[in-house]
Amino acid sequence: MRVLIADDHDLLRDTLVTYLTAEGAFDIGTAENLDEALHLMGRGKGFDLVLLDYEMPGMDGLKGLKKALDHEKCQAVALMSGSAPRAVIKRALNIGAAGFIPKTLSATSLINAINFMAVGEKYVPAELLSDAMLAQPKLDGFTQRESQMLRGLTEGKSNKEIARDLDLAEVTVKLHVRTLYRKMQVANRAEAADLAREKGLIQ
Repeated sequence: MRVLIADDHDLLRDTLVTYLTAEGAFDIGTAENLDEALHLMGRGKGFDLVLLDYEMPGMDGLKGLKKALDHEKCQAVALMSGSAPRAVIKRALNIGAAGFIPKTLSATSLINAINFMAVGEKYVPAELLSDAMLAQPKLDGFTQRESQMLRGLTEGKSNKEIARDLDLAEVTVKLHVRTLYRKMQVANRAEAADLAREKGLIQ
């Protein structure tokens, strides 16, 4: 998995690189500002996930995020910050950010968050979600296929395993799962599974 870490603080950037390198599954690039990040995004195969520091040079608030999201090789872009207010996090998600990474996040949580976002899911720590971001989910109107996806999620299956069980392409499963997230207003498979169990959606 190719990950680009863009942050102007050497210590934080090096620490994140150390975390990911220890996992052995990441090809990591680094940048010190937005212009350098955009340049690196345009080289080679690009990146599966780009992590942008909200306050580094060139960002200009969420304008920098929009530039990255509009990049022709953009896959997924997330914000990092130690101080971004909830309103900024919400706006970032609304314009297409893959998630928000607090700079206080533990190494284990960081790895989990990156894996979530790199496969098309959104990540925001639960304690940072505002009431508006946790609006009442719509729990009716699932199609038969979405119900099958939800059952697979509650059983702890990966997209690949669900695709195999239902004789579908993995990309098709991913699209159905994303639609399911929107209907349930959840950010990832763990939240979808927990909500399904809580509301008795899967018998």
